[in-house]
Parts: sequence; structure tokens; C-alpha cells
Amino acid sequence: MVTPGGLVVLTDRRLARGSLVAVVRAAVRGGAGWVILREKDLPYASRVALFEELRAVVPDGRLIVAGADPLGGDAVHLAAADPVPAVGLVGRSCHGFSDMFDVDYVTVSPIYPTESKPGYGPALGASVAAEIAGEVPWLALGGVDSAGRAAECAAAGAAGVAVMGAIMRARDPFGVAASISTVFQDRLATGLPSLAPTHPGERNENTPCQAGVAGYPQDVDRGEVCSS
Repeated sequence: MVTPGGLVVLTDRRLARGSLVAVVRAAVRGGAGWVILREKDLPYASRVALFEELRAVVPDGRLIVAGADPLGGDAVHLAAADPVPAVGLVGRSCHGFSDMFDVDYVTVSPIYPTESKPGYGPALGASVAAEIAGEVPWLALGGVDSAGRAAECAAAGAAGVAVMGAIMRARDPFGVAASISTVFQDRLATGLPSLAPTHPGERNENTPCQAGVAGYPQDVDRGEVCSS
């Protein structure tokens, strides 16, 4: 079974600059391989409609629904105490040591302090998260807002990084997604130290010059969204 890895985007339409579908489309073009649809407060029919809109811009089979109802799909991401439904792919949120053998992957959080949930914690750090997940494929969630932090999670053994705020709030979700996903995959593949800055906006002398994101020319189709 293929489980989520690389850059995984969690949705939050309230944080999104422009329409949620446009932000997700741009992030996918930038390298996000999976998307988890949250928006649990929407009426059921509206949530199903949004699921269908997102399914048109997310790679086939890579859209996961938060909650036990897959909304016509075949993948869910559960809260810690949710029962496991009969679907193809099941993930679960995890915040500490627990039995996780009934799921295919877990998110472990918070890895770092997070702007989206101030005061949520304490931050575990990537190495502790790896211990919590054990042999279960895990995604680092919480405060992964830069390529440098994504590289730290890759070095600790994360299968991927789950990112919400840094993508949803971005003026250039394509660029943020490209930066995080490229550095994560490079660090995973090579095991070499990341050349990426640790935090958004930071630069170091090894980071390539960029118009929007390292290594990506301005004429790439970013699927940009309105920043208003």
C-alpha cells in the first residue's frame, strides 16, 4: 500500500489567501503529493462538493478526508479515539505513545511551536516524534514552516511533513510548497545537510539566488492565487 509521504497539505479555508481550491492547486503544482481535507464545520453537502472540487486538482488517490466518513473516497485521517472504518487507507493523529497498529500511517504533533495553534504543545522535536511513531510511517506535523525544518524531519526518519499554515497563509503557495518538498526529498535521498534557511525569509550563503523560490525560475506555472 502507498502511504502519504513528502509534502502533505492540510486544508484550512479560513487561513487561505484566495480560494482554497486555488491554494491547493498551486501547492500541488509546487510539489505537494497529498492533501488532507479538513473543513469539518461545513454542512455535509458542502463538504462533499468541496471534496469533489479538490479531487480534480489533487493527484489521483491522494486526497484524504479528516474524519471517519471518506465522502465517497477511500482514505481517511482519524482523530486519536476514532474507530477505524472499512476504507483503503487509514491514518491517525498521534500526540504521544499509543497503540497505532490499526492504521497505515500517523501524524505526530506538534513537532515545533506552531503559529496556527499558539500554546499547543509542548513541541516534541523530530527525534522524539520518531520514537513515538516507532515502525509506523509518520508525518511530522506542527510548525513545519520552512525547508530547514522539513529537512530536520527527513533526517529523523519522517515519511513526510504535514503542513497547513505555511501553505494556507502564503502569498506564493507554489513557491513555499516547492521549497519545502524539494529540500525534504533531497535530504531524504542524500542524507546530506540541508542548504535551506531554517526559517522563512532567512538566507544563507549556500542558498541559490531566487526570484520566488530556490531553483525555480519566475516563468514556471505556479498556479498563483490572489494575495488579497
